[in-house]
Amino acid sequence: MIVQLYSKIDCPLCEKAKFILSELQSELAFEIEEIDIYQDDALLEKYQLMIPVVSVEGEELAYGLIQKDFVRKRLLERMYR
Repeated sequence: MIVQLYSKIDCPLCEKAKFILSELQSELAFEIEEIDIYQDDALLEKYQLMIPVVSVEGEELAYGLIQKDFVRKRLLERMYR
């Protein structure tokens, strides 16, 4: 499974989200694809006020202040569908 992390440079919440996802990788099997929203105008328009955004296959699992337990639960739900 590939987890997309929509973020931007110099974003403390994004760094925290990346850290949480890297911690969860020790429990769950997934890859992190970090996407800078400033590299795509459509993504910038869509996510500029929401980042960081954690998404899998186009489904937004969490955004803003990312909570580890909540993301773990959502990832497990995705894995066992």
